[in-house]
Amino acid sequence: MAESAKRKLGLIVNPLAGIGGRVGLKGSDGVEIVRRAFDLGAERLAPARAAEALRGLVAQRDTFEWVTYPADMGADEAVACGFAPVVLGSLAPGATTAEDTRRAAREMADFGVELLLFVGGDGTARDICEAVGGRLPVLGIPAGVKIHSSVYAINPRRAADAVRAFLQGRAPVREGEVMDIDEDLFRAGRVSARLYGYLRVPFEERCMQGAKAASTSAVGSIEELAAYAVELMWEDCCYVLGPGSTMQAIGRVLNVDKTLLGVDVLCRGRLVAKDVTEAQLLALLEGRPAKIVVTVIGGQGYIFGRGNQQISPAVIEKVGIGNVMVVAARDKLVALNHPLLVDTGDAELDRRLSGFRRVIAGYHEESIWKVEG
Repeated sequence: MAESAKRKLGLIVNPLAGIGGRVGLKGSDGVEIVRRAFDLGAERLAPARAAEALRGLVAQRDTFEWVTYPADMGADEAVACGFAPVVLGSLAPGATTAEDTRRAAREMADFGVELLLFVGGDGTARDICEAVGGRLPVLGIPAGVKIHSSVYAINPRRAADAVRAFLQGRAPVREGEVMDIDEDLFRAGRVSARLYGYLRVPFEERCMQGAKAASTSAVGSIEELAAYAVELMWEDCCYVLGPGSTMQAIGRVLNVDKTLLGVDVLCRGRLVAKDVTEAQLLALLEGRPAKIVVTVIGGQGYIFGRGNQQISPAVIEKVGIGNVMVVAARDKLVALNHPLLVDTGDAELDRRLSGFRRVIAGYHEESIWKVEG
């Protein structure tokens, strides 16, 4: 195919997206949070997420060209994956900003890209929405801590699948919600989500995540399944409890002060650590038998990779994939209409976590659900 006939796809990477996840900061918005994350030993994960999606498109490299921004906003990842991108704009030295994202999106829209891929979280989606609105189709590659918006692919690999479907004319463009929460309230244990607008996305159903849905499970049903989960706990084992109201109900049954949105650790029925980081988890679990207990995100179906990044691939490997307990109310499961999802950031681990898994759905009630990565 002649160079002039190549289609133009845009790529924007927010290199700081998700940086607060594994260090327990529940978000990455703001200069101070980014500084704290680095002080706690955080590493940038968004570039690797971008590269994973790009590697899935190498076979189609002769049919399109990337239009991107300099350095770690996209050019570095594109070149590393064997592409020769068109690089627009310029960046000031130091950390990138939300305005860099907005400016890059506007310039790419003006340049005539057919589809704009962006790597980030809900804050990045808000920036893209503010900059280009409905001017062109966009697709999010998930890299944030909390992703409530429905403009994101399930994971980077599915993002590549969605791009191929778009290039082949198999993905109709639909509107997706751009949602975000107040991170300060979130860190204080309160969830306040808001609709900020809509973006046009290429819709390949098996590739796209849904918007997060609030829990509608009856309090009694949650308490019953929490009681059953506690009955299954072993006395001589440590338990890593993920975030969520279902996990908090387990804490109430055990008469411990479980955080709502943090990851906590129980040993011998006693709360030994609250709101831990990945590094703290790895240290606490050294040499101890342990299990991980997580719930399902309503409307999306994730058990790993959204809001619980402290339970990282290293933590899951240390505990063992056979030592994961999933607890979710029956009505939450039925409302999904699709398999449960994992997006740990490690494609091979996602593959090993996939398959069929037992889910505690009520008192002495268990279901078998398919898990996909």
